Amino acid sequence: MKQLDIARRRAQPNRLIEVRHVALGLRDDLVAGWVESVVELVHADTYSDYLEMADGLLAKGYKDAAAVITGTSLEVHVRALCVKSGVATAVAGKPKKADTMNADLKKAGVYDGLQQKQVTAWMDLRNKAAHGNYGDYDEHQVRLFIDGVQAFLMKYPA
Repeated sequence: MKQLDIARRRAQPNRLIEVRHVALGLRDDLVAGWVESVVELVHADTYSDYLEMADGLLAKGYKDAAAVITGTSLEVHVRALCVKSGVATAVAGKPKKADTMNADLKKAGVYDGLQQKQVTAWMDLRNKAAHGNYGDYDEHQVRLFIDGVQAFLMKYPA
């Protein structure tokens, strides 16, 4: 954007040349996939913030809130992974459920069956937390959940 500001201050004939150079540079970045990797970095940073929040809540004894936040981050990431991989996120205008998208990602070869089963187990823990079944899991499982989702986000960026 600094180059664009410089171009604005120049005389009219030179301004068009400068703006053209900025546009060509942007096009080259898009073709090289650089912008896509920037989007992935922004997603990773956002998820990292939520997972840090979940980590802090767990450390203070709020395992249920930590599980819900981690599960929500996972579900949003699975949806973003579908978009990145060209997997539909809706059927007949209705958003697909997380389990369906998870199965579709496996079918598309984004990850294998073992990873799909792990994501399914994580989503089950998240559902238990979100629906008040707090006795069905413990703090240790939430710790593994947070750590596992962090590793998943890094292995499969979206």
